[in-house]
Amino acid sequence: MKTIIEPFKIKTVEAIRFTTREERERILKDAFYNPFFIHARDVIIDLLTDSGTSAMSAEQWASMMRGDEAYAGSQSFFRFERVVRKITGFKYIIPTHQGRAAEKILFTVLGGEGKYFPSNTHFDTTRANIEFSGAEAYDFPTEVGLRPEIKGDFKGNMDIEKLEQFIKEVGPENIPLVMLTVTNNSGGGQPVSMQNIRETRQVCDKYGLKLFIDACRFAENAYFIKKRESGYETRSILEIAREMFSYADGCTMSAKKDGLVNIGGFLAMNDDELAMKCRNVLIVTEGFTTYGGLAGRDLEAIAQGLEEVLEEDYLKYRIRSVEYLGEKLVESDIPIIEPPGGHAIYIDAKRFAPHIPPEQYPGQSIVCELYLLGGIRTVEIGSVMFGKYDKNGKLIPAKMELVRLAIPRRVYTQSHIDYVIEVIQEVYKNRKKLRGMKIIEEASILRHFTAKFGYVD
Repeated sequence: MKTIIEPFKIKTVEAIRFTTREERERILKDAFYNPFFIHARDVIIDLLTDSGTSAMSAEQWASMMRGDEAYAGSQSFFRFERVVRKITGFKYIIPTHQGRAAEKILFTVLGGEGKYFPSNTHFDTTRANIEFSGAEAYDFPTEVGLRPEIKGDFKGNMDIEKLEQFIKEVGPENIPLVMLTVTNNSGGGQPVSMQNIRETRQVCDKYGLKLFIDACRFAENAYFIKKRESGYETRSILEIAREMFSYADGCTMSAKKDGLVNIGGFLAMNDDELAMKCRNVLIVTEGFTTYGGLAGRDLEAIAQGLEEVLEEDYLKYRIRSVEYLGEKLVESDIPIIEPPGGHAIYIDAKRFAPHIPPEQYPGQSIVCELYLLGGIRTVEIGSVMFGKYDKNGKLIPAKMELVRLAIPRRVYTQSHIDYVIEVIQEVYKNRKKLRGMKIIEEASILRHFTAKFGYVD
């Protein structure tokens, strides 16, 4: 059949409050034109993030009732550990309350001034934790990965040649590890091929470097490999995932994505000494090694979610539902990163609003208009999130100006997505009326979360 139906039934519903245009104008102004300040009750369709916004299954809720809340040696931890180890194969499994906590621990141990961490593309919290340690984060996406209009099967890949050149320039002794993000979130939710993972591993082996995977969306990446890479057509998602992790020395994961839960994450690795150091930091900052800032019920929900995310029927629906949104926008000539990624659609703000220069944040202008017109909350991934300033205070723009529409897992139906399409079409039809924006107040790190904006006069 052409229609891909949701592989689940709805048991519990949550009411949506419908606001008027006049209400949203006041709400957005009071929020300083930053969607992070908008109360969730004032949002009709929330596409701000796919992190922690999933709907949990009946089996996950049942698992939570079995949570063992012992401080040390919880049975829920051992179930969690077994499931994570089955998927990743790593020796040491360290629970954390979310992915950025795992990053904080890892880069606290390995970071510091004079250290460099290359990646295909670091996401915002990864980069922030690296830079907070005093180290530097560098991205090496492929050229096609920076061209939203060009289609490609694996646009999230690492540029192997540039990675090796960088290693030679700064010296392998100054690179504690190489990070590979799957799927590549900041690069448009684009997948990384198994071949590219292998090639990255080979470069790391050549220079004696560790390879870690940012595994937030590992199952979605594995599904793309199954569908697009020769030789994987008959392999199960678990088999593909295990091969992906077999090329790495460890991983960080926010389970709030492909763990299908609302909180939780982990840090995993094979290195005995590194694991001991990370566990010491965990105990100081998160909690004991068998709960790591999580309740036993959270560990149970993650374990169950990691089992469910491997189901191919779920992944088929998940990828197809995002693809559906992308196809409808392309049919309306609305510029997006093509092909659609795994967890989100990314509007190309440069082509959507070419009259707004990067220093006036075209993506943020689109974000505000989507909320004003339809109550849809999205997020800018461009020069607000990744822009920097030179020594004279002039903006160094991001490589791409994007608006991300992140789709929560198992939350919205096709009619919700059709509504989103209609709103975007209307904003695009009147795109020449979009106005540039300016930052009135900002933090020195991760500014997009708390920045205050206004329109350019």
